[in-house]
Amino acid sequence: MSTVEANVRPDYDAELQRIADYVLGYRIESAEAWNTARLCLMDTLGCGLLALRFPECTKHLGPLVEGTVVPHGARVPGTPFRLDPVKAAWDIGAIVRWLDYNDTWLAAEWGHPSDNLGGILAVADHLSQRRVARGEAPLTMRDVLEAMIMAHEIQGVLALENSFNRVGLDHVLLVKVASTAVVARLMGADREQLLAALSHAWVDGQSLRTYRHAPNAGSRKSWAAGDATSRAVRLADIALRGEMGIPGALTAPQWGFYDVAFSHTNRDLALKPEAERHLRFQRGFGSYVMENILFKLSFPAEFHAQTACEAAVTLHPQVRGRVDEIERVVITTHESAIRIISKEGELANPADRDHCLQYMTAVPLILGELNAEHYEDDFHAAHPEIDALRAKMEVVEEPRYTRDYLDPDKRSIANAVQVFFADGSATDPVAVEYPIGHRRRREEGVPVLEEKFRRHLETRFPRGHSARILALCQDPAALEATAVDRFMDLFMI
Repeated sequence: MSTVEANVRPDYDAELQRIADYVLGYRIESAEAWNTARLCLMDTLGCGLLALRFPECTKHLGPLVEGTVVPHGARVPGTPFRLDPVKAAWDIGAIVRWLDYNDTWLAAEWGHPSDNLGGILAVADHLSQRRVARGEAPLTMRDVLEAMIMAHEIQGVLALENSFNRVGLDHVLLVKVASTAVVARLMGADREQLLAALSHAWVDGQSLRTYRHAPNAGSRKSWAAGDATSRAVRLADIALRGEMGIPGALTAPQWGFYDVAFSHTNRDLALKPEAERHLRFQRGFGSYVMENILFKLSFPAEFHAQTACEAAVTLHPQVRGRVDEIERVVITTHESAIRIISKEGELANPADRDHCLQYMTAVPLILGELNAEHYEDDFHAAHPEIDALRAKMEVVEEPRYTRDYLDPDKRSIANAVQVFFADGSATDPVAVEYPIGHRRRREEGVPVLEEKFRRHLETRFPRGHSARILALCQDPAALEATAVDRFMDLFMI
C-alpha cells in the first residue's frame, strides 16, 4: 500500500528557535566572559599572524581574481588584502586555524570556537567601513567581543553532550552554525531571517572528518574552519536577501539532519528512541563556554596532548643525553586522546604530525620544546630519533582521567609521562591534569598569553607598532570603544 506524505509546513525546529532567541535576546552580564573574550581576541589574531610565515598557508590567501580590490572590503590581518566578506572570512579563518594554536573546547565533541572570528571580523569590518562612508556610527570592538562570546557559547554548548565525531562528522559543522547565527545578527537579520539562515547551515552542514585521521590526515584540517565560517557569511547574506528557510531542517522524517546524518551513519544510534537521537542540551545558552575556554599557550599542538607536552618538557633534563638509552616511554591518558591522536607508523605530513600524541611527546622529551617548525618535513627528515622514540611508546588509558575530562566541574585534560631506561632505572611519572591554558590556571596563564601575542605581533610588525596594538588590547575600555575599521587599520601592511 502506498503512503502519501503530509505536505504541512512545520514551525521551525525548536533547536533552531533556541539558538535564534539566544542571539537576538540574551544580554551578557559576565565580567569574566567579557575579559576572556578580550584575551581570546588577542590570542586568535596572534595565531593568524604567525601562520603568515608558512607558504602552504599564504598560497590560499587573497582575492579569487588577482588584483581585485573590493570597496569597503574586509581586511585580512597582516596582509594588504581588501576582500569581499565571504573570502575575507575564509582567509581569516584559515590563518587563525593553520597552526593548530588557537583556543580549544573539549567535551563530547571538540573544536576551536575562535574559528568563528573569521566570519565575525570580516563582516564587522566591512559593515563598519560602509557605515562610516554613509556618515553612520561604525560597529565597535565591543560588538565583536559580544559576537565572539555568543559564537563560543553556541558551538560549545552544542558540543557538550553531542558527539558528532562518533557518527563521522567534523566539528566545523558547529563553526558554520555558530558563525551563521552571529554574523546574521551583525548584518541586521530579524528573527525569521536568522532562523532561515540557521536552517540552511544545518542542511548543508555535513562535513566528513576523514581528513583529520590516518590514512587521510592532511592540510584540509587547517583551512576547513575558514571554509565553514566563510560559508556562514554566505548563508546569512542569502537569508537577508529574502531566501526562504527550511523549518524542519533537523527533524524532517527521512530527509532531515537527524535521520540522514545523526542516526543512519551509526547503527547504535539508529536503534535508539527518536528522542535520544536529537541534540541534547546540558545547559541553556549563556556565557559558560567563553569563561571556560582553553588556550594553547605553550605548544602549537592538538589540545588533548598539551599536558603530555608539559610533562615531557619537565622530564627533558632527565632524558637529555640519554635518548639512546631509553627502553620505553609510557603515556597515561584519557580515552578521547587515544581515539583521536594516538598513532603508530609513518606520519605523512605536518598535519599528520601535529595530531600524533606520540610525536608531540617525543619532540619535547628530546629537545625540551615544541614549536610549529618541528612539524615540518625538513625538520622531521633531519631528526630520525623522533620516530625511533615514538616506536618505544606505550599509550594506556587511566579511567579517572577519562571521567574528569567529561566532568563539567573539572574539565581536565590529563596526561602522565614516565621514561624507562635500558639499565632498569626510570624517571618518576610526571602527571599534568590541567594545562596552563585552563580556566583553573588563568591567573598564571594571562602573562604567558600576552607574551605569546607580543611575540606573534613582532613576526609581522615593527616593535613599536606591536607595542601600541598590545597596549590597546590590554585596556578593556579603550578596546571596546574602538571602531572595528580603526582597529583593523592597525593590522594592515
